[in-house]
Amino acid sequence: MASPLKVTMLSAMIFSIFFISPTTWCNPHPLDSLTPTELLQPTSKIPPREAFVIARINKQRYEIVVDLSSKRSIVSDKVYNGSGYPLLTIEEQEAAADLALKHEPFLASLRKRGLNVSEVFCSTQSIGWFGEERTKREVKVPCYYLNGTVNMYLRPIEGISITVDLEDMKISQYSDRFIAPLPKAEGTEYRASKIRPPFGPHLNGAPASQPGRRTLEMDGNIVRSFVSELFVPYQDPTKEWYLKTYFDTGEFGLGLTAVSLEPLNGCPDGAVFVDGYYAGQVGQPVLIREVRPEVSLVVRMVATVSNYDYVLDWKFKPSGSIEFGVELTGVLEVKAVPYTHSDQIKEEVYGTLIADNTIGVHHDHFITYHLDLDVDGVANSFVKTNLVTKRVTDKNIPRKSYCTVEQETAKTEADARIKLGLSPSELVVVNPNKNTKLGNKVGYRLLPGPATRSLLVPDDYPQIRAAFTNYNVWVTPYNKPEK
Repeated sequence: MASPLKVTMLSAMIFSIFFISPTTWCNPHPLDSLTPTELLQPTSKIPPREAFVIARINKQRYEIVVDLSSKRSIVSDKVYNGSGYPLLTIEEQEAAADLALKHEPFLASLRKRGLNVSEVFCSTQSIGWFGEERTKREVKVPCYYLNGTVNMYLRPIEGISITVDLEDMKISQYSDRFIAPLPKAEGTEYRASKIRPPFGPHLNGAPASQPGRRTLEMDGNIVRSFVSELFVPYQDPTKEWYLKTYFDTGEFGLGLTAVSLEPLNGCPDGAVFVDGYYAGQVGQPVLIREVRPEVSLVVRMVATVSNYDYVLDWKFKPSGSIEFGVELTGVLEVKAVPYTHSDQIKEEVYGTLIADNTIGVHHDHFITYHLDLDVDGVANSFVKTNLVTKRVTDKNIPRKSYCTVEQETAKTEADARIKLGLSPSELVVVNPNKNTKLGNKVGYRLLPGPATRSLLVPDDYPQIRAAFTNYNVWVTPYNKPEK
């Protein structure tokens, strides 16, 4: 499969998956980065500067291309009738949460539980897809109780289900099925300024920062790489929890939820910060900050998706290797239960008792990475190097077996659908037309972490949506709209 390769890497908090595809699609978007060939062969012709806009107007979805030059004109405008919806905006999520706090049945449910509405915080959750031919643009609104803590995610108000129709911005469904004890507020503090040893040790010996110290200067651009999807299926099939099968990138947006980074907080001393922007609900630019620290060049992004913080690192090392790192912090999504000791549990609770009246529900985080590779040119191939055990045939040798390698170059998509861990192998992207001094093919070896897979059954609706997790490695023809 000798052609330019697009690499999409899918990793979980506990494993890594790589997607690799050859380039065949030849209509680049005007805002795409320049290719190596374009950089080496500059032209006097300035490409048009355009923006691709997804708009939701009168319950219809529009795909619009806007000319950003002095003309300020619309290049194309068409209605999109396909499946799916645009990602949720911050503004409409806040509006949906506000509806709950003014809904009289919800206020009555709070009074029934003896809760003060001024101590209630509401958020939003996507509802997923479970086989419906057509779905509405709706969200669930879970609520939490503060009253002694700022860590609202550890005090869920269970038993209440609120659904909001985002098109009409109204509550479309409400139910109050049962009352569960609230987890305690004690021991839920997470702010560094409030935590005492041993959980928050004093750092009197920590070196002070050096104001204004810069350890590198940036001249040029970094090749684009991004998280194309992040699948988070929870493993609790009960009525209130079965729909928690989030697509954090496509539904909430890692860019939309990105948070600004700070020196000596999210990044080391000497880091260089670069401003970044995302488009707000009506297209206004919203500022975030990103960073590229010194020595090993690290491009870091932190996205806060509700209760979780994803720390995403792209590490470019002097050796030429590229490492993708993912860290997960924040607050567990928990379920309120009547138990205060594990001995009291006589039924399946779909998680672990982590505090009084608090279950941490089993779940996974699957992260999909995308990376374009041009290894010493655009003619690249994907090669699987199998480690094969063979018997020793020489009777004079006391050894009985040894391992060797057998290479397979992917020629079709079916050849390159790989489940890691089933057999020992190495995955390499090479340029078959370029050799090293020793005659080996120039290439990059992919080094995934421990392999795993989704534990949902294949015909489960969340797994049908997340079918990209069925395999750890895919090689597909490059297609820009499918990125």
